[in-house]
Amino acid sequence: MQTKNFIFLVISFLFLSIGQANAQLDSLRSDSLKIHKDSLTIDLKPIVNWKDSIKTPLNPVREKKFWRAGTEWFLAQAFPASFNRFITKDPYSYISFQNFLDHQRLSAWDWDDNQFTTNQIDHPFHGQIYFNAFRSNGYNFYQSSLATVAGSYIWETAGETQHPSINDLVNTTFGGILLGEMMHRVSRNILARSRNGHNRIGNEIVATLVNPVSGLNRWLDGKWGKKVDDYFVVDSSIISAEVDAGIRRFDAKDGDFLSKGKNAFYGRLRFKYSNGDHNYKRPFDQFSVNLELGNGDSSFINAVNVHALLYGAKFFKSQRGNHYGTLNAHYDFYNNDAFFYGAQSLNYNWLSEFRYKKGNRLNLSVGAGAVVLAAVPDPYLLYGASRNYNYGPGASYRFKGELMLLNTFLLSADYNGGVFFTISGTDSYYVLHGLNVEGSLRLYKRWSINLSSGYFNLQGHFRDQQYPDFNREYPYGKLSIGYNIFF
Repeated sequence: MQTKNFIFLVISFLFLSIGQANAQLDSLRSDSLKIHKDSLTIDLKPIVNWKDSIKTPLNPVREKKFWRAGTEWFLAQAFPASFNRFITKDPYSYISFQNFLDHQRLSAWDWDDNQFTTNQIDHPFHGQIYFNAFRSNGYNFYQSSLATVAGSYIWETAGETQHPSINDLVNTTFGGILLGEMMHRVSRNILARSRNGHNRIGNEIVATLVNPVSGLNRWLDGKWGKKVDDYFVVDSSIISAEVDAGIRRFDAKDGDFLSKGKNAFYGRLRFKYSNGDHNYKRPFDQFSVNLELGNGDSSFINAVNVHALLYGAKFFKSQRGNHYGTLNAHYDFYNNDAFFYGAQSLNYNWLSEFRYKKGNRLNLSVGAGAVVLAAVPDPYLLYGASRNYNYGPGASYRFKGELMLLNTFLLSADYNGGVFFTISGTDSYYVLHGLNVEGSLRLYKRWSINLSSGYFNLQGHFRDQQYPDFNREYPYGKLSIGYNIFF
């Protein structure tokens, strides 16, 4: 998979979703979804209320199509293997059964030397194909996750002659599950809007762009562009999204972006998915995505963050708020002039939501957990042909706060920190700090102006004295106009 395919998918979804959301705004108002007149908040009242969901199961039983799922899962292996063997004639593609047997030994596993974006973006995108091959053919989240593990393992041990890669197994599996379930949920939400027969073809096109495997299966079943079945009709999820465009000023050399920084175009897509408050115990009933793009930096894609609920429980309710404990999965990708960083982590979070009269709210979240695997730059390493970064696990800690006043002004602060210990690369450990403070003011209906500032800081500490420690900073400021979408 190429990174440009990932970019095309995201941008296509972004622009087509805007058109779809606007075209259906009037019909949405007649549903039980309530949209406030302002552009910054949304009432998360499910389309299918809790009482209705007792009569109509939230997850209707779907026919499991094992042979088709298995065929698509196999083709996700066969197509890239055939391309490498017969088109590019990659020397690692001349595989044999003996090669597969040799790779069953634990000692055969190693760390690969692929480029950073290949390991941190392309592999998760490939993993979601394994996942959705089963998810879109009637299997649940856990069964599809096992298919992702199996797909990654088979590719690592049988897809190439080189040693199976530990980091690829983690990235393809963890990232594939997160990206796969996210794509499945969003495409289901889009198709659910066709339950009343409105704009079926348009919804099918957008849903297929978001989740191509699901679109293929609907076409094979003869359902593409036709009335959706119960599995989509009962969908109670809501997506609130914001598209931002503007300028940013940053500095990766002197740590002074005000006087020595450079200006560049900045774009951002943020969206939150919620399946209502009727079930916190199902994976991905809540998740959020942040995608940041821009020119003038080391990469067009500057940040990708996916935060997904795996399991939660409501501990108690106070007079003004609700208090939860949640287990969350996180995928983080940063690439800027100062450094690059990619990691998958699991955090346990305490979440408190307070409400003060109409239009005022305060949300606070604090969490800590384990980094499963992080990729962090090493200026002294050249592993293989192109790897200039270390791999290692570690600890993660996060904080987020949001204050809304009069449904007009939103002030937020988001901190992401971690410490990582190298197990593949130069003997070292790293400390990461990332902080963003943002103010957003509603201008007119769904339009807002956003001003934010923050910094990234990565410190590398090396055991060998011949390798000096480093401290890289990336302060920035951003000014943008936002357009809010609810669907």
